Amino acid sequence: MNSTVWIVDSYEEALAKNIVIVCLGFIINFINGMLVVTFFSNTMFSRDSRYILYIHLVINDMLMIFVSVSIYVLTYASPLVNFSMCCILVVVGSITFMITPLNLAGMAIERFFAICKPLHHSQICTPQRTYIFICLLWILGAMPSLVDIIILLLTQPISFFRSFVPCYLIYVFPSKAHQEHTTASQVIYMSLVWIILIYTYCRVLFTARKAVSKGSANKAQSTILLHGVQLLLCMLSYVTPFMYLIITNFFPQHRTKVTFCVFLLTNIMPRLLSPLIYGVRDQKFMKQMKKYFTCKVIIVKIVPSKL
Repeated sequence: MNSTVWIVDSYEEALAKNIVIVCLGFIINFINGMLVVTFFSNTMFSRDSRYILYIHLVINDMLMIFVSVSIYVLTYASPLVNFSMCCILVVVGSITFMITPLNLAGMAIERFFAICKPLHHSQICTPQRTYIFICLLWILGAMPSLVDIIILLLTQPISFFRSFVPCYLIYVFPSKAHQEHTTASQVIYMSLVWIILIYTYCRVLFTARKAVSKGSANKAQSTILLHGVQLLLCMLSYVTPFMYLIITNFFPQHRTKVTFCVFLLTNIMPRLLSPLIYGVRDQKFMKQMKKYFTCKVIIVKIVPSKL
C-alpha cells in the first residue's frame, strides 16, 4: 500500500491478478467464516477467554482481508478515488493491521496465566475482562490513525478532502509529520509486543522444565512460538517498500509482477496462519467443526416385508 509507482498492466494480466487476489481473499474469509460459525455454535467457546481472543483475531483478519482486497481491486478499477472514501478504507485497514499484533500479545499473556499462574487464571481471564481487553485493543489500534487524521486536518485545506487521489497510504497521509508519526507508533507497538512474546515464552519454557506433566506447557510454548512466526509475517508489511526496491533491481522488466507477489506475501498469505494455529491444532475446535461442516451420508436399508 506504500507503493508510489504507477502500475501499468495489460488487460489480461490485470484481470488475472485481480481474480487471484479476490479468490484467495474469498477462500481465506470462507475458512475464517467457518471458524466464526463454529465459535458461536457452542457456548463452551464463549466462556473461554482463549477462544474469545482467538475469534476476535479471526474476525479482525477477515475485515483486514476485505479492506486490502477492496483497495487492491479499486486501484485497478479506478486509479483516482474520492479522498474521503479512500481515507475510510485506509484508516480501517490501518486499525485492523495494528490490532493483529496487539491481539497476539493478549493471547500470549492468556497462555502465560494459564500455564504459570493456573490457580489465578480463572479469576483473571474471565470473559467479561476479555471483552474489556478487546475494547482496549481497538482504542490502542485506533489511536495512531486518529492522530493521523488530526494532523491531516491541521495541515491540509478543506478542498483536499474533496479531491481525487490514488488510493495508497502515502497519498492519504502525505506529510512528513505523518511518516514520522507512523514510524514512531509502529516501533513502539511492535517493540511492546515482542517484549511480551519473549517474556511469556521464556516463563512458559521455565515452567515446562519444572512441570511433572509437560503436555499443556509444551503446547502453550509451541503456540507462543507460532504467534512469533505470525508476528514476523505481519511485520513483512513494514519492509514492503525495501523488498520492492531490492527485488526490482534484479528483475526490472517485471516490476508489476514483483508488486503483485510482494502484496500476496505481505498482506494476504500471513492471514492463512490464523486458522491453522487453533482451527487445526485445537481438538475441541476440530471436533465442533466436523460436527457442523462434515457431510454425513445415511444409508437406509429397506427390508421387504413378508406377506
